[in-house]
Amino acid sequence: MKILVTGASGFIGGRFARFALEQGLAVRINGRRPEAVEHLIKRGAEFVQGDLSDPSLVRTLCHDVEMVVHCAGAVGTWGKREHFYNGNVVLTQNVIEACLSQKVRRLVHLSSPSVYFDGKSHIGLREEQVPKKFVDHYGETKFIAEQEVLAAQEFGLEVIALRPRFVTGAGDTSIFPRLIEMQRKGRLAIIGNGLNRVDFTSMHNLNEALFSSLLAAGTALGKVYNISNGAPVPLWDVVNYVLRQLDLPPVTKHVPVGLAYTAATLNETVCKLLPGRPEPSLFRLGVAVMSKDFSLDISRAQRELDYAPQVSVWTALDEFCTWWKVVANR
Repeated sequence: MKILVTGASGFIGGRFARFALEQGLAVRINGRRPEAVEHLIKRGAEFVQGDLSDPSLVRTLCHDVEMVVHCAGAVGTWGKREHFYNGNVVLTQNVIEACLSQKVRRLVHLSSPSVYFDGKSHIGLREEQVPKKFVDHYGETKFIAEQEVLAAQEFGLEVIALRPRFVTGAGDTSIFPRLIEMQRKGRLAIIGNGLNRVDFTSMHNLNEALFSSLLAAGTALGKVYNISNGAPVPLWDVVNYVLRQLDLPPVTKHVPVGLAYTAATLNETVCKLLPGRPEPSLFRLGVAVMSKDFSLDISRAQRELDYAPQVSVWTALDEFCTWWKVVANR
């Protein structure tokens, strides 16, 4: 089987491309940073450089591949809606159209549980529990892109979308590096009582879910799946575990949720008024993420994709810490 992995210069796309190569698949990759995919090229991946905003380039990428794993997209919590719409919706539309024109059989789309975010606590969210109103451009555009993917099955394209929560492991540059930097500067504090429980996903487990999505058949197709380790853990216990592994002092200072939310509101307001609209150091959405319970019901993935998470969050954290010590000492 020959597959295309977009976003292979990123954490998830790169780790899955490597996993697919190890499973004996022929893998074509695309990414924004050629230097970040050199290890994949050495392992036998075919690299085609280019921007997914160019429809002709995407058609070239999709030529003679059987399946596409679409991991590329715009991420973050700050910026204009146009940026997120182009990075998540338009790029996905280009991939869909290229899949259809090049007779690709299946598209596996990496979505996000950010589609659920509404600033409230949630335990055991099911796939259909999407709020009526989105709180940020990222969540909104990821949901629109997801719906575009699901609609493409009408034209004969086999589709699956995954919503993995807090993915971590070696190579994770999105979750812990920012928290580590804040703690080193003495700016990290527990928001609320510190007892909120959240989901994480080992990258190893996500690899298995993505691979299962390539093999799935019948009623498993045409659906969205929550992906996590299925075992919510206290967020601040996780943060302090990582800090201890890296010989950093644990977070002990607490800030009331209301005070943190007020500070975030002020921070966002000031940044919107400053030239260039710099990114705030604290967001209202970030306050909610760091203080509220948030977990996913993964029973659909367990039932339909035979998803069975094998690697614990603590093992994934150990893997991240081992990798980070090497990266930090370079």
